[in-house]
Amino acid sequence: MDHSGADFLQLRPAAAPAKGLTSWLTDAVRTAISDGRLGAGARLPATRLLADELGVSRGVVVEAYRRLADEGLVSARTGVGTVVTPPGPAGRAAAGLATPAVDAVGPLLPLARSAELDLSPGVPDLAAFPRAAWLRAERAVLTRTGAADLGYGDPRGLPWLRAELAARLARVRGVRADPDDIIVVAGVAQSLALLAHLLHRRGTVAIAVEEPGSRGARDELVHWGLTPTPVPVDGLGLRVDELARTGLDTVLLTPAHQFPTGVVMAPRRRRELLDWAADGLVIEDDYDAEYRYDRAPVPAIQASAPDRVAYTGSVSKTLAPGMRLGWLIPPRDLHADLVAAKHASDLGSPALPQLVLAQLIASGELDRHIRLVRTRHRARRDALLAGLARHLPAVEVQGAAAGLHLLITFADDLDDTDLADRIRAAGVRVHPLSWHRQRPGPPGLVLGYAAHSPGQLHEAARRIGEVVRR
Repeated sequence: MDHSGADFLQLRPAAAPAKGLTSWLTDAVRTAISDGRLGAGARLPATRLLADELGVSRGVVVEAYRRLADEGLVSARTGVGTVVTPPGPAGRAAAGLATPAVDAVGPLLPLARSAELDLSPGVPDLAAFPRAAWLRAERAVLTRTGAADLGYGDPRGLPWLRAELAARLARVRGVRADPDDIIVVAGVAQSLALLAHLLHRRGTVAIAVEEPGSRGARDELVHWGLTPTPVPVDGLGLRVDELARTGLDTVLLTPAHQFPTGVVMAPRRRRELLDWAADGLVIEDDYDAEYRYDRAPVPAIQASAPDRVAYTGSVSKTLAPGMRLGWLIPPRDLHADLVAAKHASDLGSPALPQLVLAQLIASGELDRHIRLVRTRHRARRDALLAGLARHLPAVEVQGAAAGLHLLITFADDLDDTDLADRIRAAGVRVHPLSWHRQRPGPPGLVLGYAAHSPGQLHEAARRIGEVVRR
């Protein structure tokens, strides 16, 4: 038999690296899906048939199809075979297509026009969503869920999920909370909305925020009637001395991995912050603390002062933003009013997703998933760093030790918004640092890397470097 290649996609294994057949085949099919040669519903050859045509072991094809399925690009259907899935968000991300701009707390920044490679920060590896684990958990909870569990429940959230969250957050973030302290919310965005609404009702008109800091969070606070007052961030975190000078009694910050600089708040600054908070309130957005690569973990500030910190987080970075599941642990003197506001807002979060998340935590599936994607994110982070080192060796890189994004800053006095526009014209979407500033400061670009393959990130770095040199 002639093993020179296959008619399918004109594949020729002779062009593949000797020890990289699986990656070669995976990339070839992924590219064909991305450029439209394989549309939704297109059937892939049977694994045995394609292996025979290519003259490779069937295991190579089976593993390639498995990788594509993990990315959400294909699915196996009984009686049909392996087919290309419709291009939902996970498929678009895996194929390198544009996804909506997502900031640290949600899709609050406008998308001027689509880009081939969208490096907007805050987007996790959507192709890695644990579909199989979610389905197993959903079947398990539906098997034992009674009718009463699907009615109007406790506006704080289902007791089982709150118990699992209390134990898990204590274990991985050092958070001190009983299940009754937790309010299940629709992501960090709802936490900020509930807190801002309550504070405004109590007479607060301004709130301190990090400078630079999340524009999405800032826009959310403005919408609910609070004026964000910028407080500078340096290499040790928020300047608490500058916070004290504002005269304000409430601050929103991201101490474990500051957005967008990536700075970890230093121990001395934490102590100063807690001293300041004796008569104030800290809102702690713990948005991506579980993704760390080159540094030790740091506990949540809430662990040191649960009566002065409103702690919030979500599954937006660990599972997907579209899940709209998160948690708010406020000081107990705010708890009752926030529960009332939550109830008035939506009567409580959806029951079934809460049950599934509780099952994922209880079974250990969530922790296994996070370990898996942490490895993938590290590889993608490394690929972007290598690309920047090659194509932009003069820039300063910050915040690469953790999270889903990094920051590059420039010594030149350039307009980073104009630079981002020119980079977008080259097919890559990035955030100019000035979007996340209220005051003038050094120019820079915020680059998210979790949603793209290493090869795509190398290409993005090449294009960015080419535009900057021009």
